[in-house]
Amino acid sequence: MQPALHFSAELLLRAQGTGLSAGLGMKAAIFDVDGVLTDGRLYIGEHGETVKAFCTLDGQGLKLLRLGGIEPLVITGRDSAAVRRRVADLGLVHAAYGAHDKLAVAQALLATLGLAWGDVAAMGDDWPDLPLLTRAGLACAPANAHAEVKAVAHHVTALPGGHGAAREFCDLLLVASGRYAGLLRDHCQTLDAV
Repeated sequence: MQPALHFSAELLLRAQGTGLSAGLGMKAAIFDVDGVLTDGRLYIGEHGETVKAFCTLDGQGLKLLRLGGIEPLVITGRDSAAVRRRVADLGLVHAAYGAHDKLAVAQALLATLGLAWGDVAAMGDDWPDLPLLTRAGLACAPANAHAEVKAVAHHVTALPGGHGAAREFCDLLLVASGRYAGLLRDHCQTLDAV
């Protein structure tokens, strides 16, 4: 099966990294939650519980990133049981909740993983994400992101957050790394690996 996805050559070059492993693809990808992995709306029940809706396409993309050797990192300014449950269900290892200073959290994570900013992609939708997006080797914004975020993004997805935007970002990173076609081929042969 041949991949149906196509990205511009310029975008693919950018997505191959600008850091120590330039040309080999990104080593990690940072994701915001509200407005990226969700549509940004918060549903608060009468007892104060927060309910969020997540897109299964995005979840599959995050799993594929890990299979493709790109570590997903979740850094969110809010903390909720719903987000913790989704991160756990996806088997994501690196997540920071209630991060008021996302840059400090990201720098600590990158130091732990031995990564430079040029080897990391980031996806965010609002001002708290700007410090990450302006340092990342590849900055991505969902279609519903704030104008200032779109202005610094190397790529703005066709879809809004919570509706497949993160999957588009994951697919871009996997295509740029040269791993997308192999993952697709393997998936068509067996579903046991994913």
